[in-house]
Amino acid sequence: MNLPVALTCGDPNGIGIDISFEAKKELKNRIPFFLIADINHLKKRAHAQSFVKIQHPKECFNISKDILPVLHHEFPETPTLNGSQPGNALATTEVIERAVDLFQNHEIHAICTNPINKEVLKEGCGFEYPGHTEYLANLAGHKNSVMMLLCEELRVVPTTIHIALKDVSKLLTKELLINTINTTRDALINHFGIKKPRVAISGLNPHAGENGIFGQEEIKIINPTIEKLRSQGFDIIGPLSADTMFHKEARNNYDVAICMYHDQALIPIKTIDFYGGVNVTLGLPFIRTSPDHGTAFELAGTRKANPRSLISALEVAYKISNGKI
Repeated sequence: MNLPVALTCGDPNGIGIDISFEAKKELKNRIPFFLIADINHLKKRAHAQSFVKIQHPKECFNISKDILPVLHHEFPETPTLNGSQPGNALATTEVIERAVDLFQNHEIHAICTNPINKEVLKEGCGFEYPGHTEYLANLAGHKNSVMMLLCEELRVVPTTIHIALKDVSKLLTKELLINTINTTRDALINHFGIKKPRVAISGLNPHAGENGIFGQEEIKIINPTIEKLRSQGFDIIGPLSADTMFHKEARNNYDVAICMYHDQALIPIKTIDFYGGVNVTLGLPFIRTSPDHGTAFELAGTRKANPRSLISALEVAYKISNGKI
């Protein structure tokens, strides 16, 4: 059955609504999707572009290619477009929950999420999650979710995600690394059509520790994990020095790079393709993607926000959910 992608509005004070209009303008009907948002918020941001209120996701298949279908979700406040607005925090999380409910009711194939601001959500409704990835994992009841960032030239996965750098070595364990690698490898096989994924593992420390000179994590955690998985038939290399594993020739040797912490993974992909990167959550019972950027409050309503990452995220969500990637 051909089902659409649900696109959540994200923080209504951010660029989510703006780039949603631009994505529809570019994609037209190539990717069937609809936006979950407050209709009243769109009226001030439409910039002469058309949208229409729908009652059910399947209606988006009958909408003109130039009109953005919107599933209305009421928010208590009108966006001020001057940054933080905690009064809309709870409704922002409810939109995400609604998208998950639509999947569980077999009304959509995938979820694409516009950016949220965790500080605003924490202040406004006590949001206790480091980000979308962890929140969606909780809603789905799955603990082993993984954040993958991808573009045409690179796929990267951070083993630890939204934590302070000083805490990485404390939370990095063999179990966490094995779960991250297994979840990633399974997704590459099942969703990306890669029969035997080639996995590259970075070290944590400079020069991958240089045999313990710069730290013991490679010796005690990373190397034993690689050896164990290699003995199980994994095509896996590492630990590699992170400063030499992302140039073009090095990238030809693997299908995905597993990194030890957030910036180690995100700096290379944002350097290679800042506007085209896509965030994909692996290990959930549904496909979830998002643009690889934040709310950009300062650009909201200016029509200057680049929609390319969202366009790519919608394309990836639809292709994965339909087995076309």
